[in-house]
Order: sequence, then C-alpha cells, then structure tokens
Amino acid sequence: MNPIKVMVNGLPGNMAAKVAEHVLHNGDFQLLPYSLTGPEITTTETVIGSVPVRLIRPEERADVIAEVQHEGSFIAVDYTHPSAVNSNASFYCEKSLPFVMGTTGGDREALTGVVERSSIPAVIAPNMAKQIVGFQAMMEFAAKEFPDLFKGYRLEIKESHQKGKADTSGTAKAMTGYFNRLGIPFAKDEIQMIREPEVQRSELGVPEEYLTGHGWHTYTLTSEDGTVRFQFMHNVNGRDVYALGTLDAIRHLAARVEEGITGRVFTMIDVLKGI
Repeated sequence: MNPIKVMVNGLPGNMAAKVAEHVLHNGDFQLLPYSLTGPEITTTETVIGSVPVRLIRPEERADVIAEVQHEGSFIAVDYTHPSAVNSNASFYCEKSLPFVMGTTGGDREALTGVVERSSIPAVIAPNMAKQIVGFQAMMEFAAKEFPDLFKGYRLEIKESHQKGKADTSGTAKAMTGYFNRLGIPFAKDEIQMIREPEVQRSELGVPEEYLTGHGWHTYTLTSEDGTVRFQFMHNVNGRDVYALGTLDAIRHLAARVEEGITGRVFTMIDVLKGI
C-alpha cells in the first residue's frame, strides 16, 4: 500500500511540528516538504527531523498547491491559528484538497457549511486526543439519558494551556453544552482560561518541562448546600496524544476519499467508530 501523502500546515508552530514529526517517522505516511504558514512568519524554511520544509506564505499558496497537486493527491493537516480557520478551510475546499482541521476557533458553523457545499470530505475536531474524545462521548451520553441530573449544582471549569494558545479550549467549550443539558446553566465565557506560567507552575503543579505544551482541564460540580462534590479531570502533558490522534484522523479521511465521499464532515467520534 502506498503511503498517504500529507502536508502539515502551520509550521513552525509547536503542534504542527509535533504532527509533522510523527508523520515523518511513520511508514503509513509521506511528509511533503511544504507547509502553509502565516504572513507573520519571516523565515522561508524549517527542518523536521532531517527534512527541510519550505514555508509557504499566503500570497504564494495557490501556485504551490497547484504544483504539488499536479504530482498527486494528498491530505492537508491544519494546525495554524484560530484567525485563519475559516479562510484556510475555504481555500482547501476551493482547491478540492481534503483536510484534517485540528485548529480551534473560528466560526465552526461556517466551517462545517463550507465543507458540506464542497467536493471534498474533511475531519474537523477541536480535540484530536482519542481518549478525551471518548470521555466527551460518555458525557454526551449522560446528558442525553439523564437530563437535569445535576440541577442545582454549581460548576467551575478551569483549563490551562501553554501561554501561546490564543483561544479558550474547544474541548472545554464543548463540555459546557453537556453540563447545560445536565441541568447547570453555565456560559462559555465563564470558563477560567489560565495562560500564566507562574500560576500553572505554583498553583496547578504543571511540570516545568511541560509549561510550553500541556492541556489541563478540571470540571468541578458542587451541590447547592456544599455537601456533595464531583470532579472530572484530564491532564495532558506534551502534544504526542494529539498528534497520534491526528494520524488516525488522516487514515480515516484517506479511506473516505478512496470511497469517493464528498461534502461531508467527519468528527473524531467517527474516527473512533471507523465510520
């Protein structure tokens, strides 16, 4: 079986670099030596392992993509910036380029819509860590089967990520919807977004070596009289778990492309189920 050609966009960003490293060292894939990057990036090249990767600025991306597509089909993986989510997705759809969107933020409804009107499928997920996605699925099941289970409880959500993460965690925002259905009125803007390394180190206990790459989430539910307390937590150090999930998303998307599926958005739940 021929390896799946992959272009990882968002280099030299940390998450894009981690995914590119895993793609490079996995025989199922072939890392293409190009990466779409933002206008603020002044360098023209970065290195993944021993492979030089050319960084493509917005004004030259159309010509480069056409050139690469001429050499065969490939899948794009997007770990760029929240501000670029919708414009990048529109570009991928315009160029008939199937993509995995791991970048959070943007207008998610518009993001889904542009794919559904296109000739390509895509995998779009605010979190690529399979185990966390599975946890979310369990919470969704509880919200559906046991509405108002926690009615009257207070909710506190804290999410801590590296200082460079610009937006509130997409996973935390998704969790608010489940808790709403479980009976707790809680708005997304009530999420405590922690980005200060000193707070992360001294108050949360994030290990020093992971201050620049972690995702710690705590959901605390307290009864009205304070006598009962539930706490759900998932702490991830490093980025490998997201990168490995991204590889599974690429495999899933490649199979759907092979089946000729168009105009459909797949989630990480679809990836977990293999549908």
